[in-house]
Amino acid sequence: MKEINDIVKACKKAHLNGLKAALATVVKVEGSSYRQAGARMLVTEDGQLTGAISGGCLEGDALRKALLAIHQKNNKLITYDTSNPEDVEFGVQLGCNGIVHILFEYIDENSPKNPISLLEKTTQKRDESVIITIFSLEKRNKQTGTVGLIKKENTIISDSGCISESELNRFSSEVLEKKQNILTQISSNEILLQYVPPQTTLIIAGAGNDVKPLVETASILGWKTVIADGRATHALKKRFPLADEVLLATPEEIMKTIEVDEATVFVMMTHNYNYDLALLKLIIHQSIQYIGLLGPKTRFNRMMDDLKNSGITVGEKELNKLFGPVGIDIGAETSEEIAISVIAEIKAVLSGKKGSSLRDKPEKMHTDILSI
Repeated sequence: MKEINDIVKACKKAHLNGLKAALATVVKVEGSSYRQAGARMLVTEDGQLTGAISGGCLEGDALRKALLAIHQKNNKLITYDTSNPEDVEFGVQLGCNGIVHILFEYIDENSPKNPISLLEKTTQKRDESVIITIFSLEKRNKQTGTVGLIKKENTIISDSGCISESELNRFSSEVLEKKQNILTQISSNEILLQYVPPQTTLIIAGAGNDVKPLVETASILGWKTVIADGRATHALKKRFPLADEVLLATPEEIMKTIEVDEATVFVMMTHNYNYDLALLKLIIHQSIQYIGLLGPKTRFNRMMDDLKNSGITVGEKELNKLFGPVGIDIGAETSEEIAISVIAEIKAVLSGKKGSSLRDKPEKMHTDILSI
């Protein structure tokens, strides 16, 4: 979501300055690649790049192709094949032993359904989205491009061409159910349906100094951060300039103020046992994937006992969302190290990963895109 937000902002800025732009999208990967299908990069005619389609090895050539798309005002598909190490046709060295197909789209700012306009709509409401991009590996064919956006309650299609809206809705329903990208083919066209989750919202209970690096780390990932504390001396926006919101609130007031959904995570670090316990009672049965509890295991066990003694059920479902002590074991001691460990754990949980070393992973790093 951060990449999409950054691209939308950069495109708006470019157009305000009278600059044209093109969008480069990874639409298909065969073999290994640094970025997977759905990765994007905006290129403006003055050579500014926002986002990334590789680890840096493709960007130079992609800049030239994007400028050509801007000049010609049409879409182009470029294939980078590095499966043969002797192939230097494009003058780039990917080092990933894969084939990457990149779609370059000219952004017509006068079109209300241009790719950037569709991307922007994914950010306007906290819900899941499916972005639809149609392309053809036969380079002489028309490269349709980013044509649609499907949300649970809204469908925007500009020019689907080879596929009906009802078929797109059917495929999109599967994307939303599996929360995974899907690639399908109809005739000579291929269709990438990309799953876009809502922005992650991190609610931090506590406004001590150790919260600052946690907010800073979350902001790098583009997460929304909300800090809440009951102390007027601590819950001050000037202390946390990177936080989206700072609330002076009781646990009950927090729940009346914020919207909680599956993309909301909590970390409790008030160093106030009663405050944390009161908040935990309010959220433990909510549809939340992650609740982190700062402090030793003895504190966590005491909290579990107090929940049970107050009549609150703590079963396997509840325990699976509780992480106490909070964070991945990396030997963290300082508040900055703890922040890295906590953010890494949250990211792993939201991605359905274990947070282990990639060195010990027997299979590929990236999950293959689902083809139907």
